[in-house]
Amino acid sequence: MNTLILNARVVNENTIQESDVYISNGHIERIGKNLQHLAADRIIDAKGTYLLPGVIDDQVHFREPGLTYKADIHSEARAGVAGGVTSFMEMPNTVPNALTQQLLQDKYDIAERTSLANYSFFMGGSNSNYDEVMRTDPTQVCGIKIFMGSSTGNMLVDSPEVLEKLFANAPMLIATHCEDEATVRHRMEFYKEKYGENVPYDIHALIRNEEACLISSSFASGLAHKHGTRLHILHISTGDEVSLFEVGERKNGKILLANGSPKLVTSEACVHHLWFDAEDYHTLGNKIKCNPAIKAPHHKEAIFQALLDNRIDVIATDHAPHTIEEKALPYWQAPSGLPLIQHTLNVMLEFSKKGKIPLERVAEKMSHAVADCFQIKERGYIREGYWADLVLVDLDGTTSVQPSNLYSKCGWSPFEGTNFHSVITHTFVSGHLAYENGNFDETVKGSRLEFSR
Repeated sequence: MNTLILNARVVNENTIQESDVYISNGHIERIGKNLQHLAADRIIDAKGTYLLPGVIDDQVHFREPGLTYKADIHSEARAGVAGGVTSFMEMPNTVPNALTQQLLQDKYDIAERTSLANYSFFMGGSNSNYDEVMRTDPTQVCGIKIFMGSSTGNMLVDSPEVLEKLFANAPMLIATHCEDEATVRHRMEFYKEKYGENVPYDIHALIRNEEACLISSSFASGLAHKHGTRLHILHISTGDEVSLFEVGERKNGKILLANGSPKLVTSEACVHHLWFDAEDYHTLGNKIKCNPAIKAPHHKEAIFQALLDNRIDVIATDHAPHTIEEKALPYWQAPSGLPLIQHTLNVMLEFSKKGKIPLERVAEKMSHAVADCFQIKERGYIREGYWADLVLVDLDGTTSVQPSNLYSKCGWSPFEGTNFHSVITHTFVSGHLAYENGNFDETVKGSRLEFSR
C-alpha cells in the first residue's frame, strides 16, 4: 500500500522539521510540504507527533533455535516492532551456537518465515572454527561475534593464537563481549568463599567489575589497532573504558575521526546501563543481573557523557530474555540477561524529555550511527530513496509498563510499574505498517539487511 504521512515533525539528520512523507513500494518516495495531492491508499495525519527513523538494535538475543521456551524470533521481533525497532542484529549464542555457515543460514531461514522486523545475524567465532568464519559474506552478514569473556552460551574465545588470527584476517567487522575471564573467575571464587550461597545481589557488580571490563576492552582495542581490524565493542558498562575511544563524527555514511580517517574502534551503550545502577539490585535483584554487570551510579553518568561527546557511538539493548522462574533462582544459579527491546525507544525518549539528550541525538544514536557503523544499505535515515523504516511517537501520551501489555515471550520486564511519557503509535517496516496503536499486521515479514562493504 502507498501511504501518505501528513504534518509530522520529522526528526532526521540533526533537524526537526514539519513535513509530509510519501511511501511507495516500500521506500520513501517524497519528503516535503503540501504533498496531500499525491494519491495514497492510506493517509495518516500525524499532526503533533514525531516521525523518527526506525530503531536499529545491533545487539539482541532472541534464543532461537534451542531455547524457544524463553523467546523466539517471532515473539521478540514483534515486541521490538511495538517499541519502534524496525531492524535487529542477533547474536550467535543460541543452541546450537551459530558456528557454521549452515547453522547461520538456518537462523536466516527462520527469520524469513517469522520475523516482523528486518534482520541480520552475527557469525560466531570460537577457538576452533576459523575456516568457517572466513567463509562469511561481509555484504550479507552484520559481523563476527567474539566472546572475550564467558557469558550465556559458553562461547568463550580464550586462545591468544586464535584471537590474533581472527583479528589479523577477519573479512568484516568484529563485535566483542569484553570481560577478562581470569579476573571474573578469581573474584567469583573469592566471593563464593566469603558468602557461600547466601550472597547479596549487588555482588554481581563486584565480581564482573571495572577491572575485568577495562583489561578485556583494552586487549581487544590493542588487537584492532595492531591489525587494522574494524572492531565494535559491545555494551560498555564502565566509565573506565571510555578513555579507550576517540571522538567520532558521522560524515558521508561513515564514522570518522577529526583527521578524516575512519574510526577503527567503535562502541555501544545499552539502555539498561544508562537507566539502572547498582542501587537497583536492592529492589530488582536478579532481574537486572546481566553481563557485563550494571555498576555503581557514577558509571552510567560517564557512559551517558561519552554518548553525548561521540566517544561512544550507538545505543542498543542487549535484549536477552529468561523466564521469571529462572530469574527467581538463587544468585549463583540465576542466568544473566533481561528483556528490554519493547521499551528501548521509550527509555531514550524519557531521557530526552528530561533534557539529558536532544531528540535529534536519539535518532542519531539509535538509527543513523548504527547504519553508518555497520554500513547498512539504504536504512537508518529518513531520505528519499531509502527503505521506509519509520516510527511515529506521541510525546504527550503515557506508556504504562504492565505484564498485560508485554509482547516478549518471557512475559516480564525490569521496567514493570514505570510510566514512560511517550507512546509509540505506528511502526513501518520497509514501508509496511506493521504496528498501529496496539495492533499488528503480520501479513508482510521483514527483510534481510544488506551491507555496503
